[in-house]
Amino acid sequence: MRVLVTGATGFVGSRLVPGLAAAGHDVVALVRGASRYDPPEGVDVAEGDLLEPGSFEAALEGVEAAYYLVHSMQSGREFAERDRRAARNFVEAADAAGVERVVYLGGLGEERDRLSPHLRSRREVEYILGEGAFDLTTLRAAIVVGDGSASFEMIRQLAQRLPVMVTPRWVRTRCQPMAVGDVIAYLVGVLRVPATAGETFEIGGPEVLTYREILERTARIATGRTPLIVPVPVLSPRLSSYWVGLVTDVPAGVARPLIGGLHNPMVVEDDRIRGLVPVGLTDFDTAVRRALDGESVPLSDPADRVADAGLEVPE
Repeated sequence: MRVLVTGATGFVGSRLVPGLAAAGHDVVALVRGASRYDPPEGVDVAEGDLLEPGSFEAALEGVEAAYYLVHSMQSGREFAERDRRAARNFVEAADAAGVERVVYLGGLGEERDRLSPHLRSRREVEYILGEGAFDLTTLRAAIVVGDGSASFEMIRQLAQRLPVMVTPRWVRTRCQPMAVGDVIAYLVGVLRVPATAGETFEIGGPEVLTYREILERTARIATGRTPLIVPVPVLSPRLSSYWVGLVTDVPAGVARPLIGGLHNPMVVEDDRIRGLVPVGLTDFDTAVRRALDGESVPLSDPADRVADAGLEVPE
């Protein structure tokens, strides 16, 4: 199957491209700067920007399925409008090209819980993609644990650098973090299961943890000690982002949207996908160790795990 990956240079996209290639797909990576991208062997590269109609449509030629992995991680007032425009441009081009399937990776969180601006934007992109003529498969995930994840990088640096933390109340929020290798396995797997077309699924790791537990366990693995965490009610997301900016390398402009979403519980309520795409889930501590060691998912891993589950893998 000829498959397009948007956001191919991002944290998830850079792992998905070789995973799809290893599964036997004919992969096209859409990037904004082709000269700066070193593709895996056998992967075609197309240059374009979803915010600029006319620049990327050729990449969809002959494509049967596409992955939409584009989302702004900056703060400010205009990020939602940019994401909205990019999604609409993509839908128009994909429909014109006759794309049959689109897979989107969004965020967990119930709308009744007053989603943060960035989580609301991700949900809006999901709805815009749903207006396309193609069959949309949406996977909603919480924190993805892996080397290069902005969310995990913030947690890692806090856990490693602060023996004592004065934190906002969001440390009590429940979350279901997931290893990046498991996310890739699901993304690859849904494409081979017709029953996932047109459906929305929630995915998560095998453990539900509070952010306090995530910080404590990451610190024990990284440093051998457990930090003292003192929650206080007076730290707003804005103040928290400045605090994170002071003690980590994560810019406040990136930390703010990440922190803004931490008050939303991110727990799987519907695990139907487990019966459709069986994936052996990685425990949190193992995922953290791999992330700290900078380990990458073996290129054959997604395909092997799908095959082991009894699902069809392309020759």
